[in-house]
Amino acid sequence: MPHATLPSPGFQAVILCGPGASLSTFTSSPKDIPKALLPIANRPMVWYPLEWCYRMGVTDITIITPPESLDAIDAAMSQNPHLTSLPSPKPDLLAPKELTHETGTGHLLRLPEVQKAIKSDFILLPCDIVCELDGTALADAWMVEEAGLGAASGGPKIGGGLNLRVGGEKLGRRGGLGVWYQTKGEGSKKGEETDFIATTPLPPAVVPPPTESLRRNITNLVYTVPTDTLKDITEENRSFPVRHSLIRRHGRIRMLTTHRDAHIYFFPYWVLEMIKKNEKFESVAEDVLGWWSKAGWQDGLGEKLGLRSIFHPEEESNSDSGSQVVEEEIDVSRFSSTSSKGHDSSTISAQTTTTLASRVRGSSISGGMKSLTADTKLKVPPILSYVQPTSPSAALIRRVDTAHLLLTISLRLAKLPAVEDANGGPVSPFAHQAKVTHKHLVPRKCRVETENSLLADNVIVEEKCNIKESVIGPNCKIGEGARLLRCLLMENVEVGPNVQLTDCILGRRCLIEGGAAKGDDRTVLKECEVQDGQVVEWGTESKGEKFMRFELPSDDGEGGFEGDDDDDEGLDGEGGDEGFGI
Repeated sequence: MPHATLPSPGFQAVILCGPGASLSTFTSSPKDIPKALLPIANRPMVWYPLEWCYRMGVTDITIITPPESLDAIDAAMSQNPHLTSLPSPKPDLLAPKELTHETGTGHLLRLPEVQKAIKSDFILLPCDIVCELDGTALADAWMVEEAGLGAASGGPKIGGGLNLRVGGEKLGRRGGLGVWYQTKGEGSKKGEETDFIATTPLPPAVVPPPTESLRRNITNLVYTVPTDTLKDITEENRSFPVRHSLIRRHGRIRMLTTHRDAHIYFFPYWVLEMIKKNEKFESVAEDVLGWWSKAGWQDGLGEKLGLRSIFHPEEESNSDSGSQVVEEEIDVSRFSSTSSKGHDSSTISAQTTTTLASRVRGSSISGGMKSLTADTKLKVPPILSYVQPTSPSAALIRRVDTAHLLLTISLRLAKLPAVEDANGGPVSPFAHQAKVTHKHLVPRKCRVETENSLLADNVIVEEKCNIKESVIGPNCKIGEGARLLRCLLMENVEVGPNVQLTDCILGRRCLIEGGAAKGDDRTVLKECEVQDGQVVEWGTESKGEKFMRFELPSDDGEGGFEGDDDDDEGLDGEGGDEGFGI
């Protein structure tokens, strides 16, 4: 497995382990098997963002999980062979006591334990991201575009009244970078979740980026919202609202509706302060990015988000030491030498001094340094967007947060050539050492399509089996005459003789009963999900069913760590504008 040999770029990585409500068949007991440990192509889900971080040289990694899932993840980090094979140092595990599976990502980042753990610029990742794209290229693009060549800009104050920070930020506050990918193509499904985004081109670079540089696909994000929310706004207004201030600021706007937010964010440290100041922010994807992107062109919104106090704290401190703001107009002509009759010269001098000092709005002279005036227009650093171009050869970027994606992405990864078959040539970072771990255990009188399947350790395959496009986990047993097509089997699954499975996902330790191939009695499952430990009786024929022990909450949303819809009152940037209008 190739990993970066360069020095660490200075980032922290924060991986959020959410609840997996859309995977409820397999995550009903987060204490035993949280979403982060569900297998994608026989590797734990959290392995993928961890490997991505190590590959780009980031080793300061914190995994954040609710307390109920801490023991399971901690045990996996010490026992699972895929996780233990990752480079050192091991990631830190953080389980804030107030964190639950219903907590939004915005509130999560305001928790004291999380605020204390993040000390520098940071990369925010979900546990369900599978990203083949090299993170080093993204980090380089962010550093070039946001003057971050000195690596991370650091975090909390280290003392002094000048707001000194590790890294200095000498060239001004830096913006952020997010990643979006195309949802159409192989494995896509009608009705799949997408995000509406609006972007504008960056100013032309003095030196054009190299042909292979990701900077060619980086734009300025000016609006983002889930596509479902946009549809609600359009139906309510019976039109698609566009603000004049956006058109005045940007003449060229590109709008996309078939892409999805990968939830990969490169954030400067000050974003943590913005989230802390705005308790209305429940979701990073919707609230933080949504308001931040609009603050770049919507006059006054940055002020309402409290960005001036973050970017120019010296104004607040200096305003308490003699600075005053005088709203009424002052006629200074009466203090001239031609209108000084009737006034003592000392009185005139005192009045003149007081008036001139007060007319400099928000100014203060301290130690020979003059602070910025309150009238200075606030400059909001941009939030940049890397929108992956549509190409058959594009690197795989997907969030695996539904059962359909769990299956399709596992099957896609199963098609990657194995390391042992590459003969020293380049391979994907997600390639397995071998497609079938123990080939000698596969009988001659059966068919296993190794070019598109994966068989893990200790898999027993009996004669006359037919396995196509399937991923089979460790310690599974496939009975004689069984047929598997496009299936995902987790560990310790037993499939009985003559069972037929198509597009199914089988949880850990479940049993699909089989029997003699006589008459019409047989077990045939299509597009089914079977919960951990469940037994499907011989003769069952079903399509699109979930075999579960008890009724679980519906899959209407992704649950916690995503945030809830919130009221937008108080964050409008212009008079009469609604908060969500573009």
